[in-house]
Amino acid sequence: MMPTVLMQGNEAVVEGAIDAGLKFYAGYPITPSTEIAELCAEKLPFVGGKFIQMEDEIASMAAVIGASLTGLKAMTATSGPGFSLKQENIGFAAMAEIPCVIVDVQRMGPSTGMPTSPAQGDVMQSRWGTHGDHPIIVLSPSSVKEAYYITIQAFNLSEKYRTPVILLMDEVIGHLREAVNLDEYKDVEIFERPMPQDKENYLPYQYIENGVAPLAPFGKGFRFHVTGLAHNEKGLPTNDPKVTEKLIKRLIGKIENNKKDIIMFEEKDTEGGDILLISFGSSARACEAAMQELKKEGIKVGLFKPITIWPFPDEKLREIYPRFKKVFVVEMNTGQLYYEVDRIIKGNTYVGKINKFNGEFLTPFDIVEKIKESF
Repeated sequence: MMPTVLMQGNEAVVEGAIDAGLKFYAGYPITPSTEIAELCAEKLPFVGGKFIQMEDEIASMAAVIGASLTGLKAMTATSGPGFSLKQENIGFAAMAEIPCVIVDVQRMGPSTGMPTSPAQGDVMQSRWGTHGDHPIIVLSPSSVKEAYYITIQAFNLSEKYRTPVILLMDEVIGHLREAVNLDEYKDVEIFERPMPQDKENYLPYQYIENGVAPLAPFGKGFRFHVTGLAHNEKGLPTNDPKVTEKLIKRLIGKIENNKKDIIMFEEKDTEGGDILLISFGSSARACEAAMQELKKEGIKVGLFKPITIWPFPDEKLREIYPRFKKVFVVEMNTGQLYYEVDRIIKGNTYVGKINKFNGEFLTPFDIVEKIKESF
């Protein structure tokens, strides 16, 4: 039995990753994610894992891709500027279908910005940061305990769907300390990468029903080619438009067609009322406190919290929003998730923004004042 302990969000990520089977970490120190690297350096040797500090963020992502191709569960962590540098290799991992987990502990930007100040400005970069049409899974926890559980799910989804998965934290959750007991997660399923059997006819990019062929680890006798170029089922480069179109459709389809398995969310008091708040990460916590104050004023408020940011849980939102008079998207940026919500609702209900982007935490008071102004 694990005792209740005081744990930091970044620490919970490391504990979750190791419990999920993490065996390789490559990274470069950057505030406010540095504790993840420090703790991986300390803990991985005790579970037979390897830690390496690379010369930069680009090399870190490349090393993670290489380790994953040998069959290891691999992870890196960074913040906004480093996340930008990783984008080319994240695109390579998406195209070559290489499982890996990338933690982005967001801070105020752009550029160097305010390294120790909170923000949620990487929502769109997490989805569209690398070029071309590509699938991506992005998860965002709003508590220390959730950071542990969502990290495990990030590894599970990455291995199951052969794709990079981004854990989109923010500085508040990364550095928050909460009392947690992780025993409730002791029976959480850990997905292990399936091993192909037929070495002679192995097709690493075979077009199969669920879109995900098993990935053979390097060094086990399977001969195949890995490239960021458009490729056929063997992994060999191609300029054939039909083969390329089939490849891109499969890449996108393996995520889109499995959204019910991938998407996670929480809802509170969504039976109907005056205001529906939509938020994620630490901002969702501010929303919960604001809800209590607004209820004292006789305002009926509900909360919809996507844990899976991308693909966005659009079907659930379409089910919920008609029950409310107004919708507000609450986030620490100028309104990035707002655009996705507005696209889904399409003018059928008023959609407003509650934002803060000056390096300060979005407080319940900020939310309450904006809601009252709307009446």
